Amino acid sequence: MAGQLPVDRQVIHTELEGARASFHRLLDTATKDDLRRRTDGTRWTNEQLLFHMLFGYILMRPLLILMRVFSRLPNRVGRAFARLLNAATRPFDVVNYLGPVGAVQVLGLRRMAVTFDRVIADLHRRLDSESESTLASGMPYPDRWDPFFDDFMTVADLYRYPTRHFDFHRRQLTLTSTR
Repeated sequence: MAGQLPVDRQVIHTELEGARASFHRLLDTATKDDLRRRTDGTRWTNEQLLFHMLFGYILMRPLLILMRVFSRLPNRVGRAFARLLNAATRPFDVVNYLGPVGAVQVLGLRRMAVTFDRVIADLHRRLDSESESTLASGMPYPDRWDPFFDDFMTVADLYRYPTRHFDFHRRQLTLTSTR
């Protein structure tokens, strides 16, 4: 878009790497008791919340696909889609809660760490391949689904979303190492 400054990709790369390092520290220092302990401000255990934090990054691939489709459509179509998703906030919240509850039963810490690394590496590659015009494109978003979703987001905003989400939830962990 004309008149917009280029996106500082290095800032996003640095945020992604910071989250990756932080995630590994959290996993490496958590005890079994830590992982079973309730978090501050959620109904999850620390282990479940750690998966939810990972899932914010896993969701980036489908979110970027949706962004590419809807950013090419008339804005009214994107607004209608965002309104539809906002109307489905309650069922989304149930699925959003239950996902981590079940996922930690199958995934385990080691696979969570490997998955985090793989997803972050993929996001680095994707970010480097984006054009400036793609990073500036955007669409209306369901701002009731997450406090870090704005009513309109660009692709660049979306790349920064999972780390904002991660940092917020990191403060809710009650691991011995975070006290």
